[in-house]
Amino acid sequence: MIEMHYVDSSNIEAIGYDHDNQELHVRFLRSGETYVYYGVEEWVFQELLQADSKGTYLNTHIKRKYQYGKI
Repeated sequence: MIEMHYVDSSNIEAIGYDHDNQELHVRFLRSGETYVYYGVEEWVFQELLQADSKGTYLNTHIKRKYQYGKI
């Protein structure tokens, strides 16, 4: 199980990163669902952690670029 970091966001509850598999895990606040984005570089995860708006960063830099699945 990867470590999830709770974040200050109106849409995202927590995010985590699996270094070995380059997987970004995003748990959404309202639904409680977790999505995994595949092939995400670690620097993208770090930028997401530091972004003023996690939701905007996710929508702009991750959602349309990486394949994903729901767990």
